[in-house]
Amino acid sequence: MLTEIESRDPGTIGLMTHPTARIDLRSDTVTKPTPEMWKAMNRADVGDDVYGEDRTVNRLQAEMAERCGFEAGLIFPSGTMSNLAAIATHANRGTNLIVPEGSHIYEHEMAGVSTFTGVVPVIVPAPRGAPEVSEISAALSRSGNLPRSGVIALENTHNRAGGTVLPIERQQALISVAREHNVSVHLDGARAFNAAVALKTSIENVCQGFDSVSICLSKGLGAPIGTVLLGSKQFIEKAHWYRRMAGGGMRQAGVFAAAGLVAINQMVDRLVLDHERARILAEGIAPLPGVEIDLSSVETNLIYFSVPDALALRAELELQGIACKATSADRIRMVVHHHITDEAVGETVRAVSRALKLFPARR
Repeated sequence: MLTEIESRDPGTIGLMTHPTARIDLRSDTVTKPTPEMWKAMNRADVGDDVYGEDRTVNRLQAEMAERCGFEAGLIFPSGTMSNLAAIATHANRGTNLIVPEGSHIYEHEMAGVSTFTGVVPVIVPAPRGAPEVSEISAALSRSGNLPRSGVIALENTHNRAGGTVLPIERQQALISVAREHNVSVHLDGARAFNAAVALKTSIENVCQGFDSVSICLSKGLGAPIGTVLLGSKQFIEKAHWYRRMAGGGMRQAGVFAAAGLVAINQMVDRLVLDHERARILAEGIAPLPGVEIDLSSVETNLIYFSVPDALALRAELELQGIACKATSADRIRMVVHHHITDEAVGETVRAVSRALKLFPARR
């Protein structure tokens, strides 16, 4: 029998992608399309998107732009390519890209961005993923023989900080400082809809003030592929040129754009269930021996916690049919998504408890 939470959440039905895992908590990128997405993809009205003739793509771009408060949107096959095109559009070669410490653009995309755009990264401290206004101001005020600032890129939610959200007040203060220095501000909003749900506000408020925003549809929203870059018409026209340069020109892309339309219209409101389950999972793991976790950082669907041997824990959990990610020798990440049920959360807590009891004997 379905629980109350599952009865409101038809997306929980689906196979995991890990070859042996019954419960796959490695990322929300492992989600598979919902039945509604498969139907929409099957009947998508497609055309050649390189020529701008795919009506489903055009509809998704227009709907995302309107919902998020921008003039135009442009679909990309990945968030990495979307961020790359955004930075290239905003910043000249040799200028600074100011990013918070631990940001995805720097930690996981920087080689591509710096090679492609020629920008120079400047990392600023960012407790819980949110830089202080003074830190951004200091980075913008650097002078002498140092490169000039070209663009600031913030992240919401901030992955490595634990899926934490950027408060609206801080966001607006940081944007105001950038305006004083005539510097553009880009938002890596891969999980921006999660941020909006956690903040109990609209996605437009989360995007407000930014010159551009990149939003992923294939994480918690469950679409199989796709990120939409948003900005002014002039900005998107230039970003379109960089998309083609990077090999992002697509043909009948309406097949996956159709799934993206279902994602933004059917999957956003249910993100709160992922957040609730992540909180329950974190609170279940927190009291276990050897576990260190900052429960205050569990604001959305990501959970990070420390154990003496993360690699051993990950391996033991895989033997029990649970996949997770060891991000370092002593740190584990688990991500809740629409395939993770209440029962899966309870089973995971019990599995972690069993696994941790094995480690002293092994040492």
